Amino acid sequence: MWDPAKYLDYADLRARPFYDLIGRIGAQAPRRVSDLGCGPGNLTVELGKRWPGAILDASDSSPDMVAAARAAGVDARLLDLHDWTPEPDTDVVVTNAVLQWVPDHRELLKRWVAQLPSGAWLAMQVPGNFDAPSHVLARRLAAEVAPDVDLRGEDAVGEPLEYAELFADAGCAVDAWETTYAQRLAGENAVLEWISGTALRPVKAALSEPDWQSFRAELAKRLDEAYPPRPDGTTWFPFRRIFAVARVP
Repeated sequence: MWDPAKYLDYADLRARPFYDLIGRIGAQAPRRVSDLGCGPGNLTVELGKRWPGAILDASDSSPDMVAAARAAGVDARLLDLHDWTPEPDTDVVVTNAVLQWVPDHRELLKRWVAQLPSGAWLAMQVPGNFDAPSHVLARRLAAEVAPDVDLRGEDAVGEPLEYAELFADAGCAVDAWETTYAQRLAGENAVLEWISGTALRPVKAALSEPDWQSFRAELAKRLDEAYPPRPDGTTWFPFRRIFAVARVP
């Protein structure tokens, strides 16, 4: 289950890759803009500001996220990515921090390129830090206390070149790159709080509340060793993201 309020912790930092992504989309006056995995809708609103004349098509697979998006004024609908098919006038598709949850997303990307109209733009961004200490330590501890929980590993996403090849093989013009943000997080257990709203959701769902709190306490100690807090109480957290923007031939 997604917690929209928790996800919006560090909202400004979470939004930075989104703006870097859509800044590479060259569409001037798209007819329809689809936000797949719209989350709480705060960034979907920004798509409407970027392209005020476009129809906004927002969807998410989480009922809680859809409810939050609707509360924010976004006409979002509940939809699994596998069930999405572009309308004939879909000129821009954005998937921001979504596809890492979808093991077969490479096949979906190929299918969407084949279905989108000529000249459409498809923009994707995913975390590229599954081999970082934050995720490695979380997987190790989860394996000890909740062995049935499947946390995504290093194969959850590809490298920029893999996505560049995928889109190029489909005939697209493509721009693929990576960025590592040196994020300065504030507060106690800052890295733990950051990943609690995303990567640790499956663990929380599998554990009782007392076991979840015990898991948090132990992981917090391990993360503090990997990401030592500064004397001023802030913590540096390098966060790598992978981007690709493709234009359908």
